[in-house]
Amino acid sequence: MKAKFYFSFIALFCAITFVQPVLANEPATKTEAVADPAAELRIAEIEARVNELKSMDRSSMTRAERKAAKKELKELKKEAKALGGGVYLSVGAIIIIILLLILIF
Repeated sequence: MKAKFYFSFIALFCAITFVQPVLANEPATKTEAVADPAAELRIAEIEARVNELKSMDRSSMTRAERKAAKKELKELKKEAKALGGGVYLSVGAIIIIILLLILIF
């Protein structure tokens, strides 16, 4: 009985774990695009600004300007991450979770 439970639990966990990254890489459907056009517009603005900041000549900038540009890039990255959404697990995190499950049972 215990062995069947463990096997089914691990099979379900693996199925969910391996399907998740595949679903995350699919392009957005039309219904998702219509649902939040303001977020997509803001993401496009952020990408344009990041490209503009990266193409700037940093050698002619003062130290304060470089620091401000770096700070702005960090803020834009945080905002884009918040708008993008999604939860991703690294391979290391998955291995740790599996080891903890094995040790608990």
